[in-house]
Amino acid sequence: MLQDWSNFTILVAEDDEISFKYLDLILSRKVKANVLWAINGQMAVDFCRQFDHIDLILMDIQLPVIDGVEAIRQIKTFSPDIPIIVNTANAYGEEYERCFSAGCDDFITKPVNIQQLLFKIENFLNPVKVR
Repeated sequence: MLQDWSNFTILVAEDDEISFKYLDLILSRKVKANVLWAINGQMAVDFCRQFDHIDLILMDIQLPVIDGVEAIRQIKTFSPDIPIIVNTANAYGEEYERCFSAGCDDFITKPVNIQQLLFKIENFLNPVKVR
């Protein structure tokens, strides 16, 4: 059974239109999430300042204006509880460390494994409650 995330909003910070359209197709059609698109790091920060209904962010690292790592750092200063999953082709150790030290909550590499991505998102949006 597919999840229904129609009550959730996911911000996708991605400068590549094809990559965004692919994620948007999966998130909006497959699980019915509301999707916002930021085409650069500054726009991602601005959206998070403007809108309090963003439930999760998928963040590319190589973004124009300000990069994804700096965007994560800035967003976490005023919205520390918003989960940020880095979605990048740069999976080597140094980038991985930079992302987590900036405050990201999880990491997934491109090309995206959709089941893995949806599982990671589900764990943030609907965490299992421990009694």
